[in-house]
Amino acid sequence: MTLRRPRPTSVALVALALPSALVLTACGSDDTTATDTGAATVTVETAQGPVEVPREPETVITYDIGVLDTIDTLGGEVAGVPEFAMPDYLSAYSDAPVVGSLFEPDFEAVAEIDPDLIIVTGRSLEAMPDLEEIAPTIDLSTDEADYLGSVERNVRSLATIIGEEDAAEDALADLQADVEETRAAGSEAGTGLIVMTSAGEVSAYGAGSRFGLVHDVLGVEPAVDIDSATHGEPVSFEFVAEADPDWLFVVDRDVAIGETSGESAEQVLDNDLVARTTAWSQDQVVQLDPMAWYIVSGGLTATATMVSDVADGLAS
Repeated sequence: MTLRRPRPTSVALVALALPSALVLTACGSDDTTATDTGAATVTVETAQGPVEVPREPETVITYDIGVLDTIDTLGGEVAGVPEFAMPDYLSAYSDAPVVGSLFEPDFEAVAEIDPDLIIVTGRSLEAMPDLEEIAPTIDLSTDEADYLGSVERNVRSLATIIGEEDAAEDALADLQADVEETRAAGSEAGTGLIVMTSAGEVSAYGAGSRFGLVHDVLGVEPAVDIDSATHGEPVSFEFVAEADPDWLFVVDRDVAIGETSGESAEQVLDNDLVARTTAWSQDQVVQLDPMAWYIVSGGLTATATMVSDVADGLAS
């Protein structure tokens, strides 16, 4: 059998919505002040609490592709990005100044850009104290236990910083509408198991994990309880067969990181043990967009894609 690939999600889908079912209180603040130099500042919510930052900064650096996704979707611009192969809709940033990797800054490159604001997340968080010596730096990591809540917080904070609050509220409202529609389908779908393949190995993810959106928000019942560790729980094909999910949701990490020398997720899972599952025998195996789920997770467009992946998979 083949893994079914949901139809691609256009960037315009992000201007899709999120009413207030999962909406937290607004995280961005309209409390704008001015410094002694006359520059406007605003207080926004971050993963580490409220922080005062420049409003509409001229030069922004981010070490997170999800943050780049959100800023770009809202109409803002970024002056420096980490070195990584960009998804097609962010291809305009493929030639942008590189300020390091997803994990480690290139401090000389940062100093050359002379940013007004630097944004880090989980992968680059250890560098935050050093980056703070160069420019105001904020942590916009997502919370795996409350993925949509933290995405919403970050979208509102970024929108407040770049002055695009109305665009953010429209996008969040549309995304939530999609979430609610998908959750209705997910709650009726039966059980599901999320797996990621990498270099021929398989890890499983459950509620509260980095891919827990499938269960926590979109309503698919977990086929089995799994440790919610970020990197998943390494599992055997026997484990997958015994879990016997009605739906199998698959992330191909090799594709996400540009590794093409190994077996595809389809090849890894195509064996007699996995074939015993209801999901495989009923052609209910859904390949999730690897860039959206593994690399750009937390971004506004990526989150819309993630919801659409599950919705399209359950509908087909």
